[in-house]
Amino acid sequence: MLLTAETITVTYKSRAKRVQAVLAATVQLAAGELVVVSGPSGSGKSSLLLTLGGLLRPDTGIVRFRETDVYQLAATARAAFRNRHIGFVFQQFHLIPYLTVLENIMAPTLAGNAVEKSADPRELIARFQLNHRAEHYPSQLSTGERQRVALARALFHNPDVILADEPTGNLDDVNGRIVIDHLQSIAAEGRGVLVVTHDARLRPAATRSLTLIQGTLTQEKSA
Repeated sequence: MLLTAETITVTYKSRAKRVQAVLAATVQLAAGELVVVSGPSGSGKSSLLLTLGGLLRPDTGIVRFRETDVYQLAATARAAFRNRHIGFVFQQFHLIPYLTVLENIMAPTLAGNAVEKSADPRELIARFQLNHRAEHYPSQLSTGERQRVALARALFHNPDVILADEPTGNLDDVNGRIVIDHLQSIAAEGRGVLVVTHDARLRPAATRSLTLIQGTLTQEKSA
């Protein structure tokens, strides 16, 4: 198993109340799987994703990548783990506005982060049908093109796991289908892909579908 979360709970605290974003959730992600976690806005999906990716320490529970307990790593080691093994894709893309498409895909190296096993960025540009956009800036791209750049960037360091937060939420049917097809092909390469979304279009493409409502996770479908 690539990635396993065992009975993780995430709680946010404020002066007025405590909110349990994730309640004793257990998730497994194997190589070659596309797992979709569906749920309405505010159900805890993003908190679950960030916890799986080593960005948000849970109050209780364990997150393991293969045999490594992710939250037992020191902060610098955990950052190196993410850079080596996890690719993130976000709904708002998080592209750098003053960098070209090519430069955005290579952003991990431009920021000075070590990338041990990077892919050829020109091959990624071709894979995501962005050849004609390589020297363009994010403001010159369509919404669908921006999401494809974000996918290409997530693959640049050849991660074992892709974690995607609402990757089709801003896309029309045509562009949504393109992104879904890419997510399926990424899983078919032997990577683990986990998507959190409220978009029902992703569920038929999943190896397994889960539902997260008010922090509680249930399994719906296995292929």
